[in-house]
Amino acid sequence: MRTSLRARFWRVVVRSIFKEQGLSVDEERERSLSTGKAHPPFPRSTRVERFDIDGMPCASIEPAGAGSVGPVRVALYLHGGGYVTGYIDSSLMLCVPMARELGLRLVLPEYRLAPEHPFPAALDDALKAYRRLLSDGYSPGEIALAGDSAGGGLCLATIQALRDAGEPVPAAVLCLSPWADLTHSGRSHAENAATDPLLHLGMLKLWASYYAGGADPSNPLISPAFADFTGFPPTLLQVDSGELLLDDSLTVAERARAAGVDVRLIRRDGLWHVWPALGDLIPESRQAFAAMKAFLSSLGG
Repeated sequence: MRTSLRARFWRVVVRSIFKEQGLSVDEERERSLSTGKAHPPFPRSTRVERFDIDGMPCASIEPAGAGSVGPVRVALYLHGGGYVTGYIDSSLMLCVPMARELGLRLVLPEYRLAPEHPFPAALDDALKAYRRLLSDGYSPGEIALAGDSAGGGLCLATIQALRDAGEPVPAAVLCLSPWADLTHSGRSHAENAATDPLLHLGMLKLWASYYAGGADPSNPLISPAFADFTGFPPTLLQVDSGELLLDDSLTVAERARAAGVDVRLIRRDGLWHVWPALGDLIPESRQAFAAMKAFLSSLGG
């Protein structure tokens, strides 16, 4: 699939925005919030409501006519940001058009961040959000777990934790460029350093240390690339060939298939890490969301 002219333009812009390195955590958080404001106006037909789960800020994003896709009625979305940044406001540019294109309610929690709150804080918050949906009346089979980058890895960790606790897992997992290996053992972490316009290995290593804290980063609940995927639900992975985290998706797909999981891997070229973060600014976002919808529809009702 050819890369659109708009995506090629924005790829240059993304490289320019993220070329400055060595920012403090507070500066990275400010950059995340400021870049998240550069979105087209959101449609009034999509309702965004704020609420909290035991003090954790959350947003409910519901487009007009929201219903179900296959068996799924709601998507729990875990945002990216390397476990040290990322907020509801910085994620709406991705999540509002995603909810619209899927035709689903989307719930977006603002989980706790490192270094103030290292592992397992984010995982505990993701589990809390999932259990809240269950208490609200959704069945596990009506919930999809979705996320990008660190949020994608957190999705995979959440499934492990639910399975190991004997709790029911959701109907499907949808991951955009998941960060699944915080040990950086994949070859793409080094080989794609020159082609990734957004991520930088030194930054990732620092953020991995913040999130792991004193824990072993090879712990599968931190680095799901090393997980046992037995019992995982159907999983969709979307990644670009030129990004640092390519091997994270390739490894997850390989290990999940070996465990008998229904996995689909979509590999794009000429884009960048979590390209749907630009929402309606590029047509490739809608293509990614369409792939999600087709995947969920294939699960049946």
